[in-house]
Amino acid sequence: MLDSIGLSLPAERLYRAMLAYPDEGVTQLALRLRCSEQEVRDSLSELSALAVVQPSPNEHSGFHAVPPEAAMELLLARQHAELAAQQHRVEASRAAAAQLIAECSALRPRGDSGGSEIVHGADAIRARLAQLGAEAENEVTTLAPGGAHTPEDLEASRGPNATLLDRGVRMRTIYLSSVRNHQPTLDHVSWLHGRGGKVRTTPTLPLRMIILDGRKAVLPLNPADARAGAVILDGQSTLTALCALFESLWAAALPLGDPAPPRGTALPTQESETLRLLAMGLTDEAIAKRLGVSPRTARRIAADLMERLDARSRFEAGVHAVQDGWLPATR
Repeated sequence: MLDSIGLSLPAERLYRAMLAYPDEGVTQLALRLRCSEQEVRDSLSELSALAVVQPSPNEHSGFHAVPPEAAMELLLARQHAELAAQQHRVEASRAAAAQLIAECSALRPRGDSGGSEIVHGADAIRARLAQLGAEAENEVTTLAPGGAHTPEDLEASRGPNATLLDRGVRMRTIYLSSVRNHQPTLDHVSWLHGRGGKVRTTPTLPLRMIILDGRKAVLPLNPADARAGAVILDGQSTLTALCALFESLWAAALPLGDPAPPRGTALPTQESETLRLLAMGLTDEAIAKRLGVSPRTARRIAADLMERLDARSRFEAGVHAVQDGWLPATR
């Protein structure tokens, strides 16, 4: 029954027996469950690793079962942390797949683009984006990672953005939450929002991407240097996957102007995202890149969260965060 939340059948049987007969030791429990003492010890090791049994040297048996309410909450919290980490791995895989497509497209010989177009250099990219924008009819969706943006890039984007919005083309853009701490970028985002563009923010973004009418997607050839070159993709299956990636990120992002969740019920988005990334095992440097902050800031956030959660490992921090209500329970 409890295998769905990480408990094997032998361990579940032992846990139930320990609740019903708290004074019995290994020998008595083995007789009651009609199994060997080694099998009981193996199940005890499993239960102990899950923290649903605890040492109790003052009792005859030497251990005791955690009450069901607390044990089930712990198991569900652990499962949620695992599912959250898995969800982020899936999103990271989607982003990695998209970037691989872009990089492979760049390696194809000229004349064998296979539904892709390569553009080199910042000026050429800007000019090609202007052409694509002029052809857009319905919607332009954008992932804009990197935290703070340069004033030059922000200024250069205003004209094309205004033209699109004036023509009635919908615009949806996702920025990093860290842009709220950079006034020039925040001013631009507010301007875009005021002109009718839909803007949301999220703690992390997997890659830079622009999709036009769901028919063409622009991705950087090199994620570390978006100015060096771009690939323009128009394959139907590729666009379907990239649009799904955008929609999943959009659904989870916070609309510009919405307040952060109250501290009593949940962490601010940047801290909750840091917890998820910690549970995935990312380094402080990788977390900093995903959040668009400095490595020093990422280390400070991670250390503060670990201390506040009294967690000895990054995965344990995710489990404790669910128990404390800092991350939502699995639905």
